[in-house]
Amino acid sequence: MSPPDLNLLVTLDAVLAEGSVARAAQRLRLSPSAMSRALSRLRETTGDPLLVRAGRGLVPTPRALELRERVRQLVQDAEGVLRPAEKLDLEQLVRTFTLRTREGFVENFGPALIARVGEEAPGVRLCFVQKPDKESTSLREGTVDLETGVVGKTTGPEVRAQALFRDRFIGVVRMGHALSQGRITPSRYAKGRHINVSRRGLDKGPIDEALKPLGLEREVVTIVGGFSTALALARASDLIATVPDRQTGNLRAGLRGFPLPFPVPEVTISLLWHPRLDADPAHRWLRGLVLETCAALR
Repeated sequence: MSPPDLNLLVTLDAVLAEGSVARAAQRLRLSPSAMSRALSRLRETTGDPLLVRAGRGLVPTPRALELRERVRQLVQDAEGVLRPAEKLDLEQLVRTFTLRTREGFVENFGPALIARVGEEAPGVRLCFVQKPDKESTSLREGTVDLETGVVGKTTGPEVRAQALFRDRFIGVVRMGHALSQGRITPSRYAKGRHINVSRRGLDKGPIDEALKPLGLEREVVTIVGGFSTALALARASDLIATVPDRQTGNLRAGLRGFPLPFPVPEVTISLLWHPRLDADPAHRWLRGLVLETCAALR
């Protein structure tokens, strides 16, 4: 069975609304012969004459009366789908957005972002969830609206990305630690006892790769899954944490941070979302707020 011609719904709506084939033709800007052919197809498709002659005019059949309101609503709904989105009214917007971020993002950028949202759209609520991996499944399935992170091999090819900021790794120790004073050389850094941060539990990472050309190797005495855990250990011991600078600013209160004494590639933190939300006005507004907030807090 061939699919029905949905264009006939527009014709049927005009015929039932006007109660006249001639006026329906004028409304749709069709010639009388084209309108006659369309009406014939409608009668064939519905299995009903729809309009029958009564004296000099036409009257709708019971089937036509039954269909009139349903067809009108269908056409209005279709027009609404195809019409450009209405201007976003932020004051009336009621919605919860879920953002999946690595630890440190909320602590550093969350307060300013929440304040901006509250000022512009008081009915909007932000829900922040942890990011245990780099998979794009949650974006694809729609359980997450926005995500922050480094674009990598596991990022879905369809995912949209926009750079938020660049970040560099720094060393962090407690106040009074040997590395809190004096010039820090690659050798001094490598000779310390280190914390490695890895969500997958790996004992090697970019820092170790950067030390290799210098003929140096650091001693990793513990592996943790997050930056805040690494910083808590550094605060209470002589261990050295190596973490991204901008994302951990507010987590490092009371600690001594220092630039790494050897080159390590910077990372680009991006904003990620699924393309189905590209044109959504509210989602576009929130993306803009996140970009502005990250740009303002340097």
